[in-house]
Amino acid sequence: MRILVSGSHGLVGKALINSLRSDSHEIVRLVRGKPAGATEIEWHPNQEKIDAAALEGIDAAVHLAGESIASGRWTDEKKLAIRDSRVKGTALLSDALARLSRPPSVFVSASAIGYYGNRGDELLTEKSAPGDDFLASVCVEWENATIPTIEKGIRTVHARFGIILDPKEGALGKMLTPFRMGIGGRVGDGKQWMSWIDIEDVVNGLKFLIEGSVVGPVNFVAPNPVTNAEFTKTLGRALSKPTLIPVPAFAARLAFGEMGEALLLSGQRVKPGVLQQSGFSFAYSTLDSALRHLLDADKRG
Repeated sequence: MRILVSGSHGLVGKALINSLRSDSHEIVRLVRGKPAGATEIEWHPNQEKIDAAALEGIDAAVHLAGESIASGRWTDEKKLAIRDSRVKGTALLSDALARLSRPPSVFVSASAIGYYGNRGDELLTEKSAPGDDFLASVCVEWENATIPTIEKGIRTVHARFGIILDPKEGALGKMLTPFRMGIGGRVGDGKQWMSWIDIEDVVNGLKFLIEGSVVGPVNFVAPNPVTNAEFTKTLGRALSKPTLIPVPAFAARLAFGEMGEALLLSGQRVKPGVLQQSGFSFAYSTLDSALRHLLDADKRG
């Protein structure tokens, strides 16, 4: 298959491309600079520009691009960048794909479990209503931006990513250094839920969606979410380190503002209903097994 990927330099994009190439698929990357050849297509989502003609012949598209939500405080400018990078980019790509004479058979567009907002202990599925905070509103607009491909009849999937675990990048990558130093601990009261997923299951799940028949929202989380306190204890045990130094809630708010409240002190208890019902098999369904896998991989380099 000839598969288009945006956000190809991100955590998920890099891992997905490596796996797809090992399966002998041809990868075409969306890039913001001058294309290096036939395997790159230029686009500038903030300027609503894309080389639509170059998209002809794409069999599947996976859209992963978006401004990082975990880098820096959420100023008004940062929040606008977070929203626009997702909504404008998705709308631009979705419209371009829908206008093709031979559109792709599937469009997998990233979203996030932030869609549900902070819901305490409520068990959330793909049928749960959206929340009412900033990230929830962004996710709703993000998913609605795929209306052109949906109306065109392209099978459109919204991959609602949870906390993606990788030892080099993302949340786990940032946590490993303090935890290895023995200065890790829970955040706030530790009762907030963390719906996590191993990067290997993310990649295999995306491939499962590309090749399958699933449509609509799909929660990309492992079957066993944990609280922040449970995550802390499990990671400490995996590293054979104490986890006795908590981060008080006020400190997280003081250091990171609204971003700290949303990403560190809030949470969602999410179930991967669609993936399980569709027959997807998780390689790492428990946090302990995932951390053992990831830490072993990190040791091997």
